Amino acid sequence: MKKKAQSAGFKTQRKKNQRGRKKTKFSDVFKAFMLVGAIVAVSVIISFAVIMIHSSAKKNNNDISQTDIFPEQEKTTEPEIIQNPVTEIVSPQQPDNQNNTTPVVSNPASSSTPSSSTPSSTPLVSTPVSTTSVPPASATQNQDIRTPAQTPSQIQTGQNFNGALVFVIDDAGNNLRDLEPFLNVPGPLTIAVLPGLPYSAEAARRIRAAGKEVILHQPMESIGGQNPGPSAIYSGMGAEEIRAVLSRNIAEVGPVAGINNHQGSKITMDREIMKTILDFCAENGLYFLDSRTTADTVVPHVAAQMGFKIAERNIFIDNEQNKDSMQRYIESGLTRAQRDGSAIMIGHTSSPELAPLLSQQFPLFFNQGYTINTVSDIIRTK
Repeated sequence: MKKKAQSAGFKTQRKKNQRGRKKTKFSDVFKAFMLVGAIVAVSVIISFAVIMIHSSAKKNNNDISQTDIFPEQEKTTEPEIIQNPVTEIVSPQQPDNQNNTTPVVSNPASSSTPSSSTPSSTPLVSTPVSTTSVPPASATQNQDIRTPAQTPSQIQTGQNFNGALVFVIDDAGNNLRDLEPFLNVPGPLTIAVLPGLPYSAEAARRIRAAGKEVILHQPMESIGGQNPGPSAIYSGMGAEEIRAVLSRNIAEVGPVAGINNHQGSKITMDREIMKTILDFCAENGLYFLDSRTTADTVVPHVAAQMGFKIAERNIFIDNEQNKDSMQRYIESGLTRAQRDGSAIMIGHTSSPELAPLLSQQFPLFFNQGYTINTVSDIIRTK
């Protein structure tokens, strides 16, 4: 009996010891879990803090680096001078200056007297435009924006002379709507009329009535094979056929003061054809303006050999038909005029912002010491 009691006491004590060990083990596990959780939490907080500090430092360093490497550029209002390229046009309705790639510098031909070829019985030259042009509103009544009887270096307007400016407007004849704003520009313009179009003859008539200078914008074959439009000169034509084309075109839009080429890179590289055209001009009292649609033009060389004075385009104004771009090209023309005494700039009737820009700028040019001239004025001063 006594043994049974002792055995039961041992069992009870063992159970108590086991329960105590379980409690102790659970307590140890809980403490270990809490310790690990605390360590992880502290590690996360420290890591987050380190990342934030590093990110902030990196941002500050980048800000400093950007300021050092890319300082703010000073702004300037001086217009950018753009080199004027050479081109062909792709259709009679588009400007002669699409896709320009090659810069051109004017190379005036010899100042010798024109060829002594026998003139035709019926001269095709237009009646000269009056040399008294309408001065800008800011000018006095005895001032004129051109003085064609003098050379550019001798022209005086009551202030320092900076050069003679000539504005040629190509592609008249497509319609009358685009032409009309140029007829209202308050100063001399030379306007080139395409032949064989619905409004060619009427456009020429209105240009003369507005007191502007009319020339024939003669279509010619180009290297690229674009269609130059009706009544064109092609490389396969003989001298008599070329003369017949020119006579017919001038009969349509004349009288005219001269001729310039519409497209024509292939023709203006052909010595024989250009000699025929320049002979025709000399015989009929006409000048020739080389639009320089190719850098390989032979017109200046052929003219110099003939002793025939020509004019050459210096700037295409409307390579891009927006006001800011055209203003930059005109600024480059002003620089050319200051350097060389004159600058011939070509624009197109298809540029809607060009006529208002010229109307706005002409009085400013005068006040800055420039004169506004026609191509005839420049030819006479050579």
